[in-house]
Amino acid sequence: MEQLAAIWANVTAVQPPLEAWVVALVILGAAAVVVSPLWLLARHGITIVHEAGHGFVATLTGRRLAGIRLHSDTSGVTVSVGRPRGPGMAFTLLAGYPAAALVGLGAAWLISTGHATGMLWALLGIVVLVLIQIRNWFGLWSVAVAGALVVAATMLLDGYWQSVVATGLTALLLIGALRTSVELQITRRREDAGRGRGNSDADQLARLTGVPAIVWVGVFVITALTCVAAGAVLLLRLDASILLAV
Repeated sequence: MEQLAAIWANVTAVQPPLEAWVVALVILGAAAVVVSPLWLLARHGITIVHEAGHGFVATLTGRRLAGIRLHSDTSGVTVSVGRPRGPGMAFTLLAGYPAAALVGLGAAWLISTGHATGMLWALLGIVVLVLIQIRNWFGLWSVAVAGALVVAATMLLDGYWQSVVATGLTALLLIGALRTSVELQITRRREDAGRGRGNSDADQLARLTGVPAIVWVGVFVITALTCVAAGAVLLLRLDASILLAV
């Protein structure tokens, strides 16, 4: 019981806010990762959350989650069983690309309330839920590594550095979600040039709903941009009226 109480105290601990210049530097560092060769590694984390989004909404809409596979090229597949058409399938397809942006926004809110450690534990919870659904060895390895890194941050770092790590991961989720949404359209253009039949989330949504795939890509990009802006306001503790002015 004492150990559980200690863990709960750690989860609910409140950290003082980081200085604005530190937050700005961390955000810039995350942006640098997203536009550098390190993105090839960081993108695996975005894929984990992407597939978690599919899995969560599939379960929420009554579909049966049959497993998640993650691949070394940073792609992933979430398999769910249920009606091949209808709102449940549409919402499941829709959930992937916005997932990292929405999780990042939620993480930014937690950090803004002083719960950076709680944010890390919440992220660990997502990783564990994905881990039990993994159905291939590379996916198992990549999720286990991600989980180990988050555990190390929560157990080995003090409150200040936990806040730094939490802010960096949040910025990476937000900015990374925007990049993957933009990359989706670039990939679709290449497939069109090769006269291939697109199988992206946007293309599947287009076939399912009759709404053009480019519209769904636009939804993903706008969602990511909105979350990036709102997340920056929360992390930097800016006046929320800035968003309304924009």
